[in-house]
Amino acid sequence: MGIWDTLKGHAKAQFLDVIQWMDDTNDTLVYRYPVFNQAIQDGGKLVVRPGQAAVFVCEGRLSEVFGPGTYELSTRTKAVSSFFEAIKYQLNYPYKGDIYFVSTRRFPDQKWGTSSPFMFEDPKYGGIEVRAYGIFEYRVVEPGRFLEEVVGTDGLFTTAEINGQLKKMLVEAFRASCKKLAVEQNLNINQLDSGFFELKQAFLERMSPAFEQKYGIGLTDFTVEALNLPDDLRAILNKRREMDMMGDVGRYAQFQAVGAMRDAAKNTGTGGAFVGAGMGLQVGQMMGQQLNNAFGGMPGAAPGAPPPAPPPPPSAPFHYNGPGGQAQLGAQDIAQRVAADRTGTHHVWRQGMAGWVSWDQVPEIAGLVPPAAPPPPPGAGGKFHYHGPDGQAELSAAEVAQRLAANPSASHLVWRAGFDGWKPAAEVEEIQAAGRPAGPPPPPVPPPPPGPPPIR
Repeated sequence: MGIWDTLKGHAKAQFLDVIQWMDDTNDTLVYRYPVFNQAIQDGGKLVVRPGQAAVFVCEGRLSEVFGPGTYELSTRTKAVSSFFEAIKYQLNYPYKGDIYFVSTRRFPDQKWGTSSPFMFEDPKYGGIEVRAYGIFEYRVVEPGRFLEEVVGTDGLFTTAEINGQLKKMLVEAFRASCKKLAVEQNLNINQLDSGFFELKQAFLERMSPAFEQKYGIGLTDFTVEALNLPDDLRAILNKRREMDMMGDVGRYAQFQAVGAMRDAAKNTGTGGAFVGAGMGLQVGQMMGQQLNNAFGGMPGAAPGAPPPAPPPPPSAPFHYNGPGGQAQLGAQDIAQRVAADRTGTHHVWRQGMAGWVSWDQVPEIAGLVPPAAPPPPPGAGGKFHYHGPDGQAELSAAEVAQRLAANPSASHLVWRAGFDGWKPAAEVEEIQAAGRPAGPPPPPVPPPPPGPPPIR
C-alpha cells in the first residue's frame, strides 16, 4: 500500500458517518460518544434508539435534546444547523465538542435506607427514633438538566455514581414527608408502620418534584419495606395488632393487667407481694367470670367442667409487595393474586422472617396456589402477530383473511410461535381456509313422486 492510500485511509477514518450508542449494560445512564477530534460528515446520521436521548455539547452550550429517531446531520435539519451555527462549526471540519447519549429508561430495584435514626413525633408515645429502608425506581426525564447538574464532563456515568447522591436526598425528603404527614394528617407510628401501601402515593407526590427540579430525574416508584423501631415499642405494636385482628379488646386489657401484675410481683417486699396477689386474684376472677359466661350456659356443659379449648387464633397477615403495590393480606388473598398474575413478582414478609421472600418459599401460601394450566399447543386457535399496511396487531385467522381480501396487493406478514420467521399471510393454510367462501347451498330436496293412479 502506497503513502497516498494510507493518507486516504486516515482521512476517511476522521469522518463520522453514523453516530449511535449500542447499550449492552443495565446500569449506564450517560455515554459520551468518542469523537476524538473527528469531523461530522455532511449528510451523516444520528441514530437515537428507544429509551435514549442525545445532546450535542460544545463551549458550554447544549443543543436541543434529540429523542428516539434518525436525524440527518446537515443544514436541512433545523435543530442541528441552529446549534452548529451558534458554535460556528462547519460540517466536515474537526468537531471540538462532545456528543452525549442519555438513557431514559427506568432503573428499578435501587435500595435506600437511613444511615442514622430520625425522630418521629407520635401523638401518644412522643419522640421515637426510627430507621427505615426500602427500594425506589427512577428515570431521567430532563436529559439537559441532568447533564448540567450531575454529569459534568464524565465520559461514562453509571447508577452507582449517582445513587449515593440520590439516596441522601431521598432520605431527607422521606424525613420531611413523615414530619408533614404527622402534622397534617395526625399520622401516628402505628399507621406509619402498617400503612406503607396507603402512604406510598403521598410520598411520591411530595418527593418526585424535588428530584426533577434538582437533577432532572423523575422518581417513578418508592417503597418502604420496613421500619426499625425500638424493641419495646415494636413488642407493644405487634401485640396491639394481634389483639385487634382477634377482635377481642378485652383480652388485650387482660394482657396489660397480667403485665402489670408481673411487674409488681418483682418487688420482694410485703407491699409488692400483696399488690401482686390482689391483682392476680382480680384478674383470675375476671377471666373466670368471662369463661363462665362464655361456656357455663351452653347446653350439655356439666357444672364445674373445664370449658372446651378455644379455636386457634388466625394467622398474622403478611406484608405483601407485588404488581398491585403493597398491602397486608392473608395467605389466601396472596395466593389469588399469584394465580391471577403468575409472571409478576410477588414478595412477602411477616414478623419473624429474616427478610422479604418470594411467595413460593412460604409453604402456607404455595399450598393454596393452584397449578398453572398447561399452555395451548402451537396453532391451537391462537392469534397471529400481524404486520401489514395498517400497522401491527394480534389478529385471528379470520381477521387476517379479511385484511388480505380488502387489500390483496399489499404486503401482509404473520408470525406465531412455532414459525421459523415472518410468513406471507396468503401462504398460511389456516388463513387460506378462513378466507375461502362457503360452498354453494345444497340443491333443494325434490318433491316426492306422484302416487299411482286409482284402480278402476
